[in-house]
Amino acid sequence: MKKTIVIMAAAMTFAVAQAKDVKVASPDGKLVVTVTDEGGKAAYSVELDGRQMLTKSALGLKTNIGDFTQGLTIAGSEERKVAKDYTMTRTKASSASYVANQATISLVNKDGYRMDVTMSVSDNDVAYRYSLPRGKGDNPKCAVIYSEASGFNFPDKTTTFICPQSKTMVGWERTKPSYEEEYKAEAAMTEKSAFGEGYTLPCLYKIGEDGWALIGETGVGSNYAASHLSDYVEGQGYTIAFPNPTELSGMGSPYASIALPGSTPWRTITLGTTLKPIVETTIPYDLVEPLYEPSTDYKPGRYTWSWLMWQDTSINYDDQVKFIDLAAAMGFEYTLVDNWWDTQIGRDRMRELSRYAQSKGVKLMLWYNSNGHWNDAPQGPRDCMNTAYARQREMRWMKEIGIAGIKVDFFGSDKQEMMKLYEDILVDANNYGLQVVFHGCTIPRGWERMYPNYVASEALLASENVRFSEYHAKQEGFQLTMHPFCRNALGTADWGGVMMNRYMSQDNKTGHPRYTTDIFEIASALVIQTSVNCVAMCPNNLDEMPQFELDFLKRLPTTWDETRFVDGYPTKYAVLARRTGDKWYVAGLNGTNEPMTLTLSLPMFAGKTVSLYTDNPRKKGEIVPTSVLKTLKVGKDGTAKVTIQGMGGIIIE
Repeated sequence: MKKTIVIMAAAMTFAVAQAKDVKVASPDGKLVVTVTDEGGKAAYSVELDGRQMLTKSALGLKTNIGDFTQGLTIAGSEERKVAKDYTMTRTKASSASYVANQATISLVNKDGYRMDVTMSVSDNDVAYRYSLPRGKGDNPKCAVIYSEASGFNFPDKTTTFICPQSKTMVGWERTKPSYEEEYKAEAAMTEKSAFGEGYTLPCLYKIGEDGWALIGETGVGSNYAASHLSDYVEGQGYTIAFPNPTELSGMGSPYASIALPGSTPWRTITLGTTLKPIVETTIPYDLVEPLYEPSTDYKPGRYTWSWLMWQDTSINYDDQVKFIDLAAAMGFEYTLVDNWWDTQIGRDRMRELSRYAQSKGVKLMLWYNSNGHWNDAPQGPRDCMNTAYARQREMRWMKEIGIAGIKVDFFGSDKQEMMKLYEDILVDANNYGLQVVFHGCTIPRGWERMYPNYVASEALLASENVRFSEYHAKQEGFQLTMHPFCRNALGTADWGGVMMNRYMSQDNKTGHPRYTTDIFEIASALVIQTSVNCVAMCPNNLDEMPQFELDFLKRLPTTWDETRFVDGYPTKYAVLARRTGDKWYVAGLNGTNEPMTLTLSLPMFAGKTVSLYTDNPRKKGEIVPTSVLKTLKVGKDGTAKVTIQGMGGIIIE
């Protein structure tokens, strides 16, 4: 054993003598990462086209087997090229090609222990992770990660589009943090987070006049704690932060634990001089692999949902029949039955309701409370998802009666213990042929590829808030023109509904109005990506909506072969193009109150006459302006001039 140690030390001493800064360039040579060990501290910096995008930013881990944040020396590096093609079914593109240059850089601390940093650099994405080998005598075989030094230090004058992390065990029935706070646009980095807890991932930054960066992470399942970013520190930037110890009522470790040899999840940075790389990135999926095979062919589609407008009292047999009939009339695949169904409908009648839905060509999805002991959310069914025996009993019953999927709510922690629960629910659900949507939850981190029955997560300030509050109804445009560039760029999002009621109430006459137009709402189903999409129509909408709007929703696509950024600016407007098969759709949202005239580059429609769904100008006193279907001639150069009304939308096909 001593001989082995001496040999390793000699090899490292030789490598140290030869080591210098390590540079890793993207395949096109434009994106360059430099890793250094100046002053015994590992750090990296990033340039794009010769322009500084991240200044010196820390690397390192503090663990129970060694401190890898100081006293470090680069002992060597190994470079390789990565190229892989793969297919997906639940994201912004059906296939992707990942081509990158990688360097695995070995760093040795003052005690002679090694930590590797793998830098993977593709044309617009930087990703890195840490790896630890086993120690002397093949031990230890596991490690506890106390913290990461991982930093993101942007140049001065960078502005932020970020969302604060909530305090813990607060909010409704102590269900936070649940990733449902408000974004703030174009704030200074020095501005403190609203609750003193840092910021939820992903985080979007504008670097000077024409630089953009989006920070995220991928590959987090039961293998690690989920992270967020700290507040900004002058000269240091933002740092990866682990969960607050008080999450989960203080139960479970705030640290992460890995088996050795083992690696952490990937930290990702998508960079561009425009927003195009941000919107189109596939980096969350490029770096992970499926963890298991799907047990069945999970179907994408659309679902109706009574709860948003009709609330808890609608969770009864007769009202659910109305929403099943609505789904059947629209050709939708699913109806979601929300909370309290176990007591307000009952299991015996749920079997009957599922049979009725299937007779109409519709399948049910059922809501569940995740809870065991970590918050006070009272809704049932409770205690069905938090233990293996309860889950399997429940899921066996659901398979017997033909349920297609579940929506599980109220998680409120990023601790590794809770990340394991997400994974356990997904794995068990796959065994019984169930798709899964999460609410009151964390963001997905590569989950669409890792877990083939995963559909989407809420993890944003969703449509229910538009229903609850006039303030949030007025903010809908702001929110939905933020997500394509941040939250939805790195993971599918269950916004929770294309809302066609003009008033946010069951009778469609009382309460506060909807401030968006019909075409805004319909276009949002194309702009916000998820493969099983909620169309929160009500039965009355069948008689109130123009036929051309109904016809479009009846054939609303939810899966995509390709996504392209067309135009936009976070919280102001967003225009995206998506392709399914050989058919393109362009959808735009205006998040402001003023009309916006744009000249769009649409090469897929060059020289063609296309259909344009748009809104008429809002008349004085008009709650929702009228919509119109017209034709539009796209120039031979692929350009088209359009006007999007305030809080309005467009669809081009």
